[in-house]
Amino acid sequence: MADTKSLCANIKMLISDVDGVLTDGSIYKGANGEELKRFNVTDGAGSAIARTAGLELVLISGRHSEATSVRAAEMKIKEVYNGTLDKRIPYNEIKAKHGLSDDEIAYIGDDLIDITIMEQVALPIAVANAYPLVKETAVHITEKSGGEGAFREALEWILTQQDRLDEVLLALQDEVQNPPETDPYH
Repeated sequence: MADTKSLCANIKMLISDVDGVLTDGSIYKGANGEELKRFNVTDGAGSAIARTAGLELVLISGRHSEATSVRAAEMKIKEVYNGTLDKRIPYNEIKAKHGLSDDEIAYIGDDLIDITIMEQVALPIAVANAYPLVKETAVHITEKSGGEGAFREALEWILTQQDRLDEVLLALQDEVQNPPETDPYH
């Protein structure tokens, strides 16, 4: 297996699972059937870091959830495949749409449904609380569990491997301190 710096060098996109990565996997159901999920705000900041770095972000969730769509919109993630059990179908659509190859894509997951994509991409990442077989498939395992900022941690790890994290954080800080007339983050 190649070293992580070389695997990360060409990464242009991070695709993420949702339940168990952006959330802790819990689903709250109200008496009227409303579904609520707990997301971590630091992952939202991670999406801003990714945009500043020029990394594309995509979500593929095995479960359909309006909460996922709402959170993706807040994070400015435009491509969301919600309720897709066979993740290979949207994965192949994404590659074709963006003209990317497997070696330009990272994927972060936590459960068995994620393994088929993790085996294809250059950079499979598992969260700390992932199912053991998912961890075995991963090149990198985050220190944080899903719903605790693992998404942002993975993004920062990729940028660190690319020797770009400091540069991206400085650029983001400059954007926050000197926002353009139309703030792309609001």
